[in-house]
Amino acid sequence: MVRYLIAFLFIVQGPAAQAVTQAEVMAGSAKLYREQIDELRKGYRLDDDERFGARVAALARPLIAQAKREFPESAAWDWELHTTSDGDANAFAMAGGKMLVSRAYVDALALGDAELAMLLAHEIMHAVLRHNLKEFEEALRLEPARAAQPFAEFEYDIDHDNALMRKLAGFNQQQEMEADREGLQFAVRAGWAPQALVAYFRKLAKHSHYPNFERFDHPSPASRWQAARALAAQMEAAR
Repeated sequence: MVRYLIAFLFIVQGPAAQAVTQAEVMAGSAKLYREQIDELRKGYRLDDDERFGARVAALARPLIAQAKREFPESAAWDWELHTTSDGDANAFAMAGGKMLVSRAYVDALALGDAELAMLLAHEIMHAVLRHNLKEFEEALRLEPARAAQPFAEFEYDIDHDNALMRKLAGFNQQQEMEADREGLQFAVRAGWAPQALVAYFRKLAKHSHYPNFERFDHPSPASRWQAARALAAQMEAAR
């Protein structure tokens, strides 16, 4: 019975888990990133604040270098970082190290350098921990029939199919918490003080209209701040 169950699970889950590869996800992310970058460039909103761009690059450079050391796969990536004045962009890092940071978002939270470094470390963790790929794999686990779906359609549905997005919401919240936790530890290894980094989460909660409520695919800002404070305290005590 046990051997039969294992064989059954392999048949059901095995092909689905292999239906999307990291190479496909990186190629798809590069295409989507290029489309967004081109759109911002056309609107004269790409890298439109030289001073802010230089500040972000200076903070990101050592973090990316560390990511390449700690996650050797990422050393071969074509990392790319841009900034924008577009307030809708916030900040993200897509598969393969494609990053964008909004000055409007950073200004709204009044982020200092350590807090901005925490934001960058969080986003870098999404990329190096393969969160995009894991989201596809979770979607396939939930809906195995999507293994037969063309990748471009599957990729679109990940961000636009409301029913699928609701199913993935809890999983994506867990990935956000992982990026918080691993990002904080990563930034500390890069030389930042834990308590200085945690201030990012305090500001995130402070500037939220509903700090105790979860967003669709993000934990509540207050819970993120609480978890980061606890982790920082543990790290400080261990020093």
